[in-house]
Amino acid sequence: MRGGENLAQKRQRRFSVSPAQVEKSIKGTHFPAQKQDLIQRARENHANQDVLNVLENMPDKQFNSPVDISKAMGKM
Repeated sequence: MRGGENLAQKRQRRFSVSPAQVEKSIKGTHFPAQKQDLIQRARENHANQDVLNVLENMPDKQFNSPVDISKAMGKM
């Protein structure tokens, strides 16, 4: 890590995407949803490449809510 940089700052620099941006990009998703469902919805909603990269790096699992997505982002 850079001097004085906390873990949240490191993640933000790595992905440049907030959970709120991801949630906005998957608007209209019905939960539970699989990773591929989230990626497809994000593409349909014209998400930027940074958001797609985050979704593509998520674990291949079922997400029960946007909170699950935020939690998965926190583990990346």
